[in-house]
Amino acid sequence: MLELALLQVEGVANDLDANLERGLAACREAKARGADIALFPEMWSINYELGWERPVDWRPGAIARDSDWLNRFRALAGELEMAIAVTYLEAWPKAPRNTMTLIDRSGRDVLTHAKAHLCDWGPEGDLSAGDALETAALDTRLGPVRVGAMICYDREFPETARTLMLKGAELILSPNSCDVNADRKAQLRGQAYENMLAVALANYPAPKNNGHSIAFDGVPGEPDGPERDMLVVEGGEGEEIVLAGIDIDLIRRLRAFELLGQPKGRYRRRPELYAAMGGGATRAEEGGR
Repeated sequence: MLELALLQVEGVANDLDANLERGLAACREAKARGADIALFPEMWSINYELGWERPVDWRPGAIARDSDWLNRFRALAGELEMAIAVTYLEAWPKAPRNTMTLIDRSGRDVLTHAKAHLCDWGPEGDLSAGDALETAALDTRLGPVRVGAMICYDREFPETARTLMLKGAELILSPNSCDVNADRKAQLRGQAYENMLAVALANYPAPKNNGHSIAFDGVPGEPDGPERDMLVVEGGEGEEIVLAGIDIDLIRRLRAFELLGQPKGRYRRRPELYAAMGGGATRAEEGGR
């Protein structure tokens, strides 16, 4: 199993120092419990405090990607030999960005994603939007795993997960800051199922949000085997570190069976019909025709 730690932990509004120390401590606890990857909720550096209900001066909390704050997490990732997906308000020309950087177990950045779909009906509309959906190979003790990211509202657009799948993602990390209700759980389950990949979401506990950090592995059953529940784990409402064991080999067996193993597998897409979405064939699909 690839062990993910969903850090459903409390931060402090717009307090970089406090969130640094709390974040480092949470990562150490995650490692002690056997985690390979630790995932923070959205914009951990300032506890996603943008002043939705009352004006807040959050801009001074923006930090550069090469800041000492981030370097502390890089150093810890190397020390613990554990990947860390850390989230922060990133300093950026014109306006900051809502960003996640995935640091590998050697302390190196392998993927940085800035939230592309902003909640622009509130203060988040003053941020700069990300302009790319990318994946990267993360070195793990089980070998390389291709990882993508979608931050909170990115998740509301099915094109996000589909694009990451088309770029090879086997696991999508989703930092979050909103209530995880029945519809959002169903949404994540559907994205995992449709794209044959694992989706893991880390949320803030109550009372800031409602917890329920959650992971699905996208495998409804072994090839030609009985059905199974794709839900890996779901947390409660309070503060906790939620552990999710993801069977990457199981995902790969399903993909080998469904993607190219059967003429009528779910991945027999018809990209020529998707012109309105700009959909193209993947390299695997081209090779399988």
